Amino acid sequence: MGELFYLKECSSTNDEISRFLLYEGSDFVCVYTFNQTKGRGQYGNSWASAPEHNLAYTLAVNTSNFTVTDSLFNYYTATIIRDFLANLTESPVKIKWPNDIILKNKKIVGILIEKKKINDQNYFIIGSGINILQEKFEVSNAGSLLTQTGKRFDLENFVSEYHDFLMEKLKTIPSEQEIIDRFNSNLFRKDEISVFEYEQGRQNGIIRFADEKGEIWIEMEKDGLQSFYHKEIKLLY
Repeated sequence: MGELFYLKECSSTNDEISRFLLYEGSDFVCVYTFNQTKGRGQYGNSWASAPEHNLAYTLAVNTSNFTVTDSLFNYYTATIIRDFLANLTESPVKIKWPNDIILKNKKIVGILIEKKKINDQNYFIIGSGINILQEKFEVSNAGSLLTQTGKRFDLENFVSEYHDFLMEKLKTIPSEQEIIDRFNSNLFRKDEISVFEYEQGRQNGIIRFADEKGEIWIEMEKDGLQSFYHKEIKLLY
């Protein structure tokens, strides 16, 4: 089921994973902590986490096990993390493009996927920060499993179940079309009127779909159907 390593504290599990890959020959190696001090999000964003309340988990998987594109691998990863949390909470869980996980309109998971070459092997480095027991946040759109469900989950049990679930789902990747369809079927605020900020200013729009290249297509109120890459547009919610 892959190597699983616990760290009492670290700056970033995505950074720490490299030193474990130097010694482990497994195609699946994981590092996790409940006290990450300098978590990183997508495109240089930070990911703050209260100690002993949340999970920072990074899984390294050998890219030779997968034939899909990087964008589709990102979609699939976000989808299976969503699936795990939807099963656990028995609640509707959505994916905010490109890969934040939303529960009852609050972000509870941030995902950072990087590609690294270590010991002449290429790996997908899948980092996920999951808010589990934290109750107060500096930003209004953040939440946790506790705030959104009222349930207190045991951290160690959560990690064990989460790790086993990801291992099982990463053994076999579905077809490219199934990945795209599943991602879009769980897309946050799809086919709903939303407010966006981009270079043209603030405008209403409707998310229609995400494509195989990793772009999102939004029908803007004034400018019609357009595609955007991450950081080119911001959904306000």
